[in-house]
Amino acid sequence: MIEALKQKLNEEVSKLHHELTVTLPSEIRRAVEMGDLRENSEYKAALERQRLVQARLGQLGERLTKLASIDIAQIARDAVGLGSKVVVVDQDSNEKETYHMVFGDSLELEDGHVTMSSPIGRALLGKKKGELALLRLPARTRKMKVVEIVTIHDAKPA
Repeated sequence: MIEALKQKLNEEVSKLHHELTVTLPSEIRRAVEMGDLRENSEYKAALERQRLVQARLGQLGERLTKLASIDIAQIARDAVGLGSKVVVVDQDSNEKETYHMVFGDSLELEDGHVTMSSPIGRALLGKKKGELALLRLPARTRKMKVVEIVTIHDAKPA
């Protein structure tokens, strides 16, 4: 899971780096050749895109640094943690819900993915099978019993 995320981020870094060093400079050069830069929308758009690409590269660099510092051996084998698939039963409605715990600043969440820094992620983090997780909401407190955990150690590679 972590290696796949690193690979995906590195691919995006590679594409953005190519855009920053090859594509955008040629667009800026072409816009400069058109003349008056004060009213040149192509020039302004290229500069704005350049700033966005540089900012995104900075974000990706931070995420890759954080991912590199994760030691999978430190993730619990019997409790909810990064990469865990957790099945809970709401104690009031008796409905089953499944959550996948993902990295804290994931940008592209799929259905059922929960960041560990979200309220539900914090409520579930560290819980073991059979334990009750309390999710404090503005209107009430949800009680969820953990009925199944598949940790990152037990998960089958995608």
